Amino acid sequence: MSATLSTERTTTLRRRIRIVVAITISWNVVEAVVALLAGRAASSAALIGFGLDSVVEVLSAAAVAWQFAAPDPQRREKVALRVIAVSFFGLAAYVSVDAVLSLLGVRDPEHSPVGIAIAALSLLVMPFLSWFERRTGRELGSASAVADSKQTLICTYLSAALLVGLLLNSLFGWAWADSVAAIVIAAFALREGIEAWRGDACCAAPVAVLTGERGTDACTEDCCAPVGEGPGRDR
Repeated sequence: MSATLSTERTTTLRRRIRIVVAITISWNVVEAVVALLAGRAASSAALIGFGLDSVVEVLSAAAVAWQFAAPDPQRREKVALRVIAVSFFGLAAYVSVDAVLSLLGVRDPEHSPVGIAIAALSLLVMPFLSWFERRTGRELGSASAVADSKQTLICTYLSAALLVGLLLNSLFGWAWADSVAAIVIAAFALREGIEAWRGDACCAAPVAVLTGERGTDACTEDCCAPVGEGPGRDR
């Protein structure tokens, strides 16, 4: 890979970002509607939180789409990251309050087969979308695209937490498991909001540039640290 991307390659990568963002928005709109309706029907804080997370994913992807609709996407990157961060802060606050109300017995979550199904489907779809956008964003050197891909990956973790909570409630009647799953969702949302606000994203410059300057690959697949601090930094 050359140290500088060609104009043709840059155009191709930007087109790929727009495509994966469009798919992500479409999927999350469906996911949000199903999760919110099922969560309301079952009085499930975790399902409602998951549905709101899907709304945040739509806002996040929309911010990236808005950024890459400009002739010079880099000029809009900071604003896109701030939109992503604020959305996650709002999600964390709402879900935390809803989970506490459930733990206090204000709400009693019921079984939700629909919720279980949507969580399982999300576990299949989200990892691929995250991988594709992360790979493209790293090559392009877009911090916002990488941040958005990380948030899509977080949706996978949240799907797992939601699925466990709903199954425990359905199989064993452990209503508290739903609230615990919701709190996990809120914690992840808060962390991602802070990182987006600070602009922490792996590979804010193309990988080839990093390797050329340092002689080593400064951006590993699991890198979550800003360039200069090295991969594997604890958060």
